Amino acid sequence: MTSIPDYMTSKHRECDDYFTEAESAVAKDNWSEAETKWQLFSDEFAQHLSQEEETLFPQFEQATGMTAGPTQVMRMEHQQMRALVQDMNNALEKKLKDEYLGLSETLMVMMQQHNMKEEMMLYPMMAQHLTNGEQLISSFEAS
Repeated sequence: MTSIPDYMTSKHRECDDYFTEAESAVAKDNWSEAETKWQLFSDEFAQHLSQEEETLFPQFEQATGMTAGPTQVMRMEHQQMRALVQDMNNALEKKLKDEYLGLSETLMVMMQQHNMKEEMMLYPMMAQHLTNGEQLISSFEAS
């Protein structure tokens, strides 16, 4: 068993790795590899956001009574990142290297800032307030 901070942080790193591999492939005009790595990133990223928004955030809000706090900010940032992912999907589909790489820089900065907030503040708060953390992580690992 693992803690919410450990598990969710490891998922951040997994997404980062796929993201970097896709970016590197685009930079080398290796569009097939880029599409493969981007799909892995997109799938993992979507699942990660879903786990937060559908499970962790609501349970944290219920346990703490904080509904207008950090989870609201995280949801807003998720929407901004989803929009960038969609723009990057379009650029990749059209093989627009410069556009993709420009959007990639923006998304990478957003993800780094976002992840730091979650890893340094929100996930430790969740570990403190959610008594069923190990059970939640087990359910994530099973899906």
